[in-house]
Amino acid sequence: MKDFTFELIKTCRQSGARAGILHTPHGDIPTPIYMPVGTQACVKAMTSEELKEIGTRILLSNTYHLHLRPGEKLIERAGGLHSFMHWDRPILTDSGGFQVFSLATLRKITEEGVSFRSHLDGSDRFLSPETSMAVQEALGSDIAMAFDICSAYPCDHRKAEEAMHTTHRWAERCLKAHTRKDQALFGIVQGAFYEDLRVESAKTLADMDFPGYGIGGLSVGEPKETMYRILEALSPVMPQHKPRYLMGVGSPDCILEGVLRGVDMFDCVLATRIARNGTVFGPKGRLVVRNQTCAEEFFPIDETCDCFACRNYTRAYIRHLLKAGEITGARLCSVHNLRFLLRMTQEIRQAILEDRFLDYRKEFYARYDMTRNF
Repeated sequence: MKDFTFELIKTCRQSGARAGILHTPHGDIPTPIYMPVGTQACVKAMTSEELKEIGTRILLSNTYHLHLRPGEKLIERAGGLHSFMHWDRPILTDSGGFQVFSLATLRKITEEGVSFRSHLDGSDRFLSPETSMAVQEALGSDIAMAFDICSAYPCDHRKAEEAMHTTHRWAERCLKAHTRKDQALFGIVQGAFYEDLRVESAKTLADMDFPGYGIGGLSVGEPKETMYRILEALSPVMPQHKPRYLMGVGSPDCILEGVLRGVDMFDCVLATRIARNGTVFGPKGRLVVRNQTCAEEFFPIDETCDCFACRNYTRAYIRHLLKAGEITGARLCSVHNLRFLLRMTQEIRQAILEDRFLDYRKEFYARYDMTRNF
């Protein structure tokens, strides 16, 4: 696909972590990369201009939500998702599969697809591989995801294997249905928490020759050590010169551990979700700005951070906004949290290029306590 290529430009000699560049019709994406989540064509509390200011190179939107509201046909008439949301950089749309299984009610899975009731109004709906492709092509994202089945945690081997084989058959149907030449289609590796299934899935999808691959069905309630074990099993068998996207994962520690295990792309709603509750990524760990301890702290969230919030506002002021119910408090926390993860992946990339990623990882854990709030 001439409009979409991936360059693997560096493998860290110290760790094996990867740095690359994704070339897309709407711009190049340096990897590793964190992708803010704009579920409904909007990253919560953020404008497109603000996302650019903090260094966002690619963001996500959601097929399930946009299909239900306002509908892909309206967005297509608006000129596609880029025009609709005033965003001229790359967009990735997920297939809607995860949301069908996590949000919709009375869903029924058949070989053809999934029948379900909308979580918005209870109306009967249906998504299939072909429907998902049609919706994503109408949205006009740079990267579309194949329609898959996400197994629950825990899940027995038999059910996980059945879901995996259905995912593979659906992946083949997605390839046949997908026609848009300026949009890359990624396959999604499934297999729940079983290494043998995950390896089989990765090899099967590699034979289909997708331009990139998602790793789905992780961070759904399992211990982090289980996720890391699966990533370690996958890294040697996934195509080396294709991008690897760990879906729905984006805490600082999971980004570090994912990069160590060969992942290139991450996304998660965590950054903006905790921001709306007044929690931020502080210099030593998570900082609860709502707490009384911040009431007279007349200095930034993080004095080393270059985001708009930290350049202009104090913890005391942001706490006041949050306690007063002013939406600006949540917006400032969101700006900071997103910039924190974007800056972190920039630093990770530089460490890989300089063959010192393990040193960076060690230094990060030495200063940042993942086990407590401050």
